[in-house]
Amino acid sequence: MNIITLDKSKRYLGLLAVVAFLATGCSSMRIVSMPPDMQVPTDFASNHTVHGDNTVSKSRVFADPFLVQLVDIAVKQNQDVQIAMQRIEAARSFFKMRKGAMLPSVEAAASASAQRYGDYTMEGVGNFDTNLSGNISEDQKIALPIVPYYYLGLRSSWEIDLWGKLRNQKHAAYMRLLGAEQGRNLVVTSLVAEVASRYYDLVALDEELGILQKNMSLQDSAVRVAEVQKEAGRANELGVQQFRAQLLRTRSLLLQTEQDIVRTENELNYLLGRFPQPVPRTKSFMDQPLPATMVAGLPQDIMNRRPDVVQAELELKATQADVAAAKAAFLPSLTLAPFFGYNAFNSALLFNPGSLAYGVIGGLAAPLLNRSATKGNLTRSEAEKMEAYYRYNRTVINAFQEVQTTLTNMQNLRRIYDLNQQETQVLSDAIGTSNELFKVGYANYLDVITAQRNALEAEINQVETKKSLYISLITLYRSSGGGW
Repeated sequence: MNIITLDKSKRYLGLLAVVAFLATGCSSMRIVSMPPDMQVPTDFASNHTVHGDNTVSKSRVFADPFLVQLVDIAVKQNQDVQIAMQRIEAARSFFKMRKGAMLPSVEAAASASAQRYGDYTMEGVGNFDTNLSGNISEDQKIALPIVPYYYLGLRSSWEIDLWGKLRNQKHAAYMRLLGAEQGRNLVVTSLVAEVASRYYDLVALDEELGILQKNMSLQDSAVRVAEVQKEAGRANELGVQQFRAQLLRTRSLLLQTEQDIVRTENELNYLLGRFPQPVPRTKSFMDQPLPATMVAGLPQDIMNRRPDVVQAELELKATQADVAAAKAAFLPSLTLAPFFGYNAFNSALLFNPGSLAYGVIGGLAAPLLNRSATKGNLTRSEAEKMEAYYRYNRTVINAFQEVQTTLTNMQNLRRIYDLNQQETQVLSDAIGTSNELFKVGYANYLDVITAQRNALEAEINQVETKKSLYISLITLYRSSGGGW
């Protein structure tokens, strides 16, 4: 009766040990709750989210064939795009590594060793006693005192994913692979917008250069008129000097504009991944119509298209999988290590059928003491998860405000451009009026200089406003999801 009771006690103690063994993995897990999901507004304040034929699209935004050609070159040759492609390859390789960790590893193994056991060890005494046994053949006798050991075969190791640790690590790697692909899309979208912006900077500078050249011609004529007026006694040397000073200032502006053109061309060539060279472009920027009024679409659709938002969401999912894997690290892990091959202490007998050996070793292990590294990994994973959550929210808010700001900016730029056109026309007429009045003595040289300067500034402002309108269109394309 006592023996039966003792056996039951041993079973209960064994069961209790297993429960305690498993409980050690759960004791240090803490639950970190996620804040409530952020609600994205269903509409933009500008109320330009209806669907229609005027939604933002590549064909409508990039209507200039010169610009399309430049963007094609940039996407193929830009170094940042190539770097992003390598990030994808690195992420894909890491995913393959995590995927392979779920499968058993098999390796070929060959080993040879020799050892002399002490006379007063279990191995030494056992080998000596074995050779004296009458139950073994001559081939089975052990060579003494140096005992060789030979092995040739296969060995395997396989961690059984009991709690999903490996599965979650693989899922996190896959999310980051998708995130790397979205990162490449983000680089391309930003590159397309940057190339387009530099392109419109360049064609606008061409227009401004033409305006300065035209004004230099007008100012040169004004100098000659002032000299004639001086000879006729209707003007003095001060007036002639003022006209000459204005002409010199315009020449300096022209040289600065030429330098700006060179700088912008070089910046554009850098984005295209090539050395400085002439950039083909349109020569009639101001003759092109204003960009058509376009709508952005629904905010949620934009969030689903924007690579930075999708990338942030994928990183959040990856960190959630990291946390799950870190929690599973507290639980016992089961490892199997089978082997199969030839094993002998005589090389001549290694491939003898009797030398065939196989077996399997199983192990169950869990952290019990000094688990600071495991706890630290879990705490770090949870902190990174919360960081990714707030980063995702920040990205969504930034995406929404970018679209909202750009829509409002385009509306106001259209109004500003209309006013610029009217101002330019009025000031152009004022130049003719001031010249005529100056010739007959009803206006002084300051009136003429002021009219010319104001007209020059108005024309350049009109070019800048139109350029800003096109760049805002590019910004709307990028902030709505972009791509190429």
